[in-house]
Amino acid sequence: MHTAFNIGGAAKRSGVSAKMIRYYESIGLVSPADRTASNYRTYDDRAIRQLRFIQRARTLGFSIEDIQKLLALWADRGRSSAEVKALAANHVADLENRIAALRKMQRALTHLAERCHGDNRPDCPIIDDLAGEGDEA
Repeated sequence: MHTAFNIGGAAKRSGVSAKMIRYYESIGLVSPADRTASNYRTYDDRAIRQLRFIQRARTLGFSIEDIQKLLALWADRGRSSAEVKALAANHVADLENRIAALRKMQRALTHLAERCHGDNRPDCPIIDDLAGEGDEA
């Protein structure tokens, strides 16, 4: 028997909000849902699995573009796992670069916060730096 879910049921089963499901359909990440005679979207088990796949990939920080590639690889039973690994390795390198940039921002802001007296005086190295008037950052 074929089970069909409305968008609320699909959202609950996949962990993807109804709003995001509609968005993913609008950008072509997922195929448009089947429609009932009264024009309600319906989703089958295959669509739920695809939405779960997308949700997990988003949780891992993959871009929409990379998720499109991963979905195509998932659907291609003749794929090479090397293609999947290369996508993951590129994503790891991107994450490492972003983490390094965040750490640099953290160090700069920590340094500025340590220099700020945090009292009733108006002078503040944080404000001065943001205004381009500081001597360090």
